[in-house]
Amino acid sequence: MATLPNSVDVIIIGAGGAGLMCATEAANRGRTVLVLDHAEKVGKKILISGGGRCNFTNTGAKAECYVSGNPHFCKSAFGQYTQHDFISLVEAHNIAYHEKKLGQLFCDKSAQQIVDMLVGDAEQAGAQIVLSCPVTEVAKQGDDFVVVTPYGSVKAQSVVIACGGLSIPKIGATDFGYRIAKQFGLKLVAPEPALVPFTFSQQDLDFYEGLSGISLEADVSCGKVTFRENILITHRGVSGPAILQISSYWKKGDDVYVHMLPTLDWEEHLKAMRTQAAKQELKTILGDILPKRLVSRVFEVGHMQNMQASHLSDKDIRMVASYFTRFKITPNGTEGFRKAEVTRGGVHTSELDARTLEAKKIPGLYFVGEVVDVTGWLGGYNFQWAWSSGHAAGQSV
Repeated sequence: MATLPNSVDVIIIGAGGAGLMCATEAANRGRTVLVLDHAEKVGKKILISGGGRCNFTNTGAKAECYVSGNPHFCKSAFGQYTQHDFISLVEAHNIAYHEKKLGQLFCDKSAQQIVDMLVGDAEQAGAQIVLSCPVTEVAKQGDDFVVVTPYGSVKAQSVVIACGGLSIPKIGATDFGYRIAKQFGLKLVAPEPALVPFTFSQQDLDFYEGLSGISLEADVSCGKVTFRENILITHRGVSGPAILQISSYWKKGDDVYVHMLPTLDWEEHLKAMRTQAAKQELKTILGDILPKRLVSRVFEVGHMQNMQASHLSDKDIRMVASYFTRFKITPNGTEGFRKAEVTRGGVHTSELDARTLEAKKIPGLYFVGEVVDVTGWLGGYNFQWAWSSGHAAGQSV
């Protein structure tokens, strides 16, 4: 166990993306910086992201790609440090990367390269990182803070809470950041799982029994928000990129609508089949463009009547098209924080200075990254919030 100093300028609680970025920026400004983390390893969430290759940012990151009580809050941090700044950092460290799709950037080799870069930069700047060191208390003492650990107490002028949200508890996620916010009287937006698969009631699961593993492209909508990506039927509900995206906008009781094969003009296609494949059955025609297991189930449960294509009226065609372009699902919940990629909600943005991430009521106390009520889309957006918010706080602490 490393010896803890008696006092430093800045203590950062959490050695993830936001905390390490903050540490580097603060130390480069000549501040003495101590980073504490209860885990035995740095950057666990970075290491498991993107299948171990870390989807470290998105070329299209902008405020519109984030869910927050204040949709403008993140603009200031992004204005100070953009995705292009982080890409330049990656390139300066000679880390090879590629764009997978939709602006998502991944390491060619390993997420470990991103962790090594962040740790190396922080330590080179002079920050001290201490692992396996849980924080048991944060107290205000005059103008300073005292951070208590099992290995001693450290005094600091500033404390940065960078310990993340509640997603993926198996890698050590806790509610520590929210408890600190409450302790100092800051408002919270109730934390909820986001970027998470939906679950169905038993009644709905009966329809989907035997359909697990089916995947297809779809537009998935909730309210006024729509995402086009793949969906995946699971043994407990539905997942896939489009579902994870829409989950950040979903609230209990909301219906979700699925437009299957969104590039197909359903009515035109069925009208063409009425003449081109007049003797074929509707079930066969649909089975040629959709997963056959799904089509079979639709007819098994009586949602649709089978008939020859030549017998399809315009009204029948409109009904079939509507069924598959306005396919309604009503989730009864989600897979929870266990499967959520991030946490929606957190420290209320009204409590923080958008430029510095400092708590307005508590000078010297900062909150960065996932613990704040700023939640990005799937595809590198949440890492960009970590880099940008950590950088903003690091310029101020």
